[in-house]
Amino acid sequence: MGALVKSRISCKIWLEYNGKPLIGKGGAEILEKIGEYHSISKVAMELGMSYRYVWSYLKRIEKTLGEPVVKTYRGGRAGGGGAELTELGRQLLMEYKRVEKLLETILSEK
Repeated sequence: MGALVKSRISCKIWLEYNGKPLIGKGGAEILEKIGEYHSISKVAMELGMSYRYVWSYLKRIEKTLGEPVVKTYRGGRAGGGGAELTELGRQLLMEYKRVEKLLETILSEK
């Protein structure tokens, strides 16, 4: 018999709505960081993504759900713009984290 190989079960999760993908790990990170930084540009920089990518990602979620997950504020000459999660955005992130934790618990059982 061959050598015993140590393996680990792994899986990827994402949330869907009406059969369309909403968020996976990257999307959850985006939402989480928006809640932390209140800035799409800071989130993009922190995660090594372009502002355009993050904005498009958020718009895709919004289009799929028909409601915004982020509320943005336009800055003036002195700046002051920002972003925050809507209640729907917070619920979406919480649901992703709940499922992620549940799967981690199941996969860690021996």
